[in-house]
Amino acid sequence: MSNSILTIDMITRKALEILENNLVLTRNVNRQYDDSFAVEGAKIGSTLRIRLPDRALVTDGAALQVQDDNEQYTTLTVANQKHIGINFTSAELTMQLDDFAERVLKPRVSQLAASIDADVANAYKSIYASVGTPGTTPSTSLVLLQGQQKLNEAAAGMAPRYATVNPAANANLVEGMKGFFNPVDTISRQFKAGMMGQGVLGYDEINMSQSIVNHTTGDWGTGITIGTTISAQGASSASISFTGSSKTWKVGDVFTISSVYAVNPQTRQSTGSLQQFVVTEDLTASTSGTLKFSPAIYTSSQALATVDSFPQSGATVTMLGNANSQYAQNLVYHKDAITFATADLVLPQGVDMASRQVHNGISMRFVRQYDINNDRMPCRIDVLYGYSVIRPQMACRMWG
Repeated sequence: MSNSILTIDMITRKALEILENNLVLTRNVNRQYDDSFAVEGAKIGSTLRIRLPDRALVTDGAALQVQDDNEQYTTLTVANQKHIGINFTSAELTMQLDDFAERVLKPRVSQLAASIDADVANAYKSIYASVGTPGTTPSTSLVLLQGQQKLNEAAAGMAPRYATVNPAANANLVEGMKGFFNPVDTISRQFKAGMMGQGVLGYDEINMSQSIVNHTTGDWGTGITIGTTISAQGASSASISFTGSSKTWKVGDVFTISSVYAVNPQTRQSTGSLQQFVVTEDLTASTSGTLKFSPAIYTSSQALATVDSFPQSGATVTMLGNANSQYAQNLVYHKDAITFATADLVLPQGVDMASRQVHNGISMRFVRQYDINNDRMPCRIDVLYGYSVIRPQMACRMWG
């Protein structure tokens, strides 16, 4: 019995299935805004404004104290279009779908998935909370529990929570915790798969991704101090003084300021840990400069409180890690910390075939043309997407 010719829709659906199965970090983030971009002909740069939850102060007594809205907004922009090219013969279209997928689709589409995951892993640059020791690969339950602590102190929801680590951290964690668990099924999964698995230490899933990225720190100056006392609520920059010329700070660098402690966003009480800040704009300067950072400074008297007190002039700024060094950025996150959305690309006219399929919110386009000179079918598989860290307080970085 001869095989039937594979159709473009069959190929697109199979390619989308392979893509979904190979996504790791991306499959566990928030995707509720996919429908907002489900319009034909979406373009790079399409933007959605996302409203964040309101925060207010609790007041004492019977007298009403009306407060202004503290609603904040962030944006999700479809700014990434990735594609992968495939060139196959008309004879290959007579193969069984599974054989075609294994030989033609899977080697390419799995690379596309890894590239998308690597993009989303760059979300670390917007996340300020972190655990672990830069330069030391995580290997104990303590660092995973400290990740949970950071999320708890930021009042993140208890579930679903995930940890995505690189191969080195995965190997060390499985080895370091192999005798820690009592449940037989958990031990069995770790032994068979070499992965931490599901339902571990309060995480819905601890998984491994080869797409976890490294962060290269700036070439900072030494003796860094706050130049001028910050006294304005909502400040997101500070003047700094330091020793050195042509020194640099990079987006994603993390630092603390002496005597400036983080507060719980619900109780507005100090957590007992110095607030960590992340650099949001590259800086190159000599002896002094203005460092931009997140989160913005709000003291405990404010609904949007992030710290217990303003940074004072002369306060010591301590950078995390060593200057001009590279560190893995494993991620611990609640599902709602990061959002990801794909858009429906236009189906072009004048080609041999074109198909667009959507499954679980992921939209993929497959376009095929015919090369009459070589009897081949050059194709491209495209995904247009965007991601954003909409609630950075609900995530933290695990240094490696």
